[in-house]
Amino acid sequence: MITDPFFYVVAIPAVFLVGLSKGGFGGTAALAGVPLMALAISPVAAAGILLPIMIVMDAISLVAWRGRFDRKVIATMLPAAILGIAIGYFAASAISAEGFRITLGVLALWFFSTWFFGAGRNQPPKAQNTVKAGFWGSVAGFSSFVSHAGGPPYQIYVVPLRLEPATYAGTSVVFFAVVNAIKLVPYFLLGQFSSQNLSTSATLLPLAFVATLSGVWLVKRVETELFYRIVYWLLVPIGLKLIYDGAAALL
Repeated sequence: MITDPFFYVVAIPAVFLVGLSKGGFGGTAALAGVPLMALAISPVAAAGILLPIMIVMDAISLVAWRGRFDRKVIATMLPAAILGIAIGYFAASAISAEGFRITLGVLALWFFSTWFFGAGRNQPPKAQNTVKAGFWGSVAGFSSFVSHAGGPPYQIYVVPLRLEPATYAGTSVVFFAVVNAIKLVPYFLLGQFSSQNLSTSATLLPLAFVATLSGVWLVKRVETELFYRIVYWLLVPIGLKLIYDGAAALL
């Protein structure tokens, strides 16, 4: 188990943010998990520690949101996400994770800007599109495998659908629960589940229950428009963080 006190200074808020997101509140807040923990340990170790915790959070959320999900979104995005995970595993050594983070950050900021400057405001919900769902689903699966960063590409497709908040939360939970479960196999093959990582995950696990249930509680009590404003605004710091992390690593 990691004993460095500074690690827990950054790991506790990281796990709490991921838990809020897993509960359905905030969505992109989960992206802060690995970058925060990477202030104290390597990003690879941070991802390995977080994944078992995220699996437990997914289980809690599946119970909390059981039956509340959009079946068409799952049917069109999930098979593509599995393909994206496979691509991430087999092409991991040939793809720049840093460049991918920058691309995701730019996409997140672009998505926010179209909403903020009016293109996304006051518009009726977008119709579902199988081709777009497949594309963004595969990108979400790939980016989730690379750095638990599947939120922005997932949201680029799903948020404009303007699902009711509980349905949006439940759909996100089902999608990422399956994605994370599938990631267990390649993460194990890549050696990310060391005894130190797993014992550290177990130490942080109690916080997962509190944070996830807090996210569920918030979604059920925040009005729809405020909920989506929060989701859009969270894309800004996350997008900037992804760009900064990618650029800093490249430089």
